[in-house]
Amino acid sequence: LATGPRQNNSIFYEIRTYDIKPSKMKEFVEMVNKYFHLRTAHSELVGFWSAELGAMNKVVHVWKYDNFAHRTAVRHALANDKDWQGQFISPALPLIEKQHNEVAYLVPWCQLGKPPKEGGVYEWVTFQMKPGGPALWGEAFRAAINAHINTGYTKLIGVFHTEYGLLNTVHVIWWNESPDHRAAGRHSAHEDARVVAAVRDSVRFLESQQNMLLIPLQCSPLK
Repeated sequence: LATGPRQNNSIFYEIRTYDIKPSKMKEFVEMVNKYFHLRTAHSELVGFWSAELGAMNKVVHVWKYDNFAHRTAVRHALANDKDWQGQFISPALPLIEKQHNEVAYLVPWCQLGKPPKEGGVYEWVTFQMKPGGPALWGEAFRAAINAHINTGYTKLIGVFHTEYGLLNTVHVIWWNESPDHRAAGRHSAHEDARVVAAVRDSVRFLESQQNMLLIPLQCSPLK
């Protein structure tokens, strides 16, 4: 995962996670939907979601950059965009309790996907793997992901491996038609001997896992 093809591709993704003040979540989402066109005029937004289950008052958004120089230029332009600063940043900052960002690459064996239709839900799964990197756990992790894909109940959107932030972290985004469809599919997967074997091999390298059910915001390209 961490060598070869990935190093030859300069494209990376910035994952930004904001904790919003509980009493201000509705106001924040309304502001995003109203003014975020000012932000997307500067660079490509992959997706923007709010957490429904697994976390509360949290939003996650993912941005695509060609390289680090591209990000630097975008951040400079944003700092000098009076409309963006005045209409969104200034009123939005008091609504935010905490901000966190990571830089991650798509793993070489994964292309960024799209859901087959709008109206579903997204599952964001964060795996904290043992130190040692993909040279240690990469193949076992890939086998576990492929085993779930092969069941057919869920759609893989992307697999991201961190470069900046907490290392040995992998974020996996899945799409499902509904929470109930996801629950039924997970139940079937747990009874599939191929999935069980692949997961059992992968969890040898797992330190922790967190799942969130996400709902796309109106401004999100991934809906």
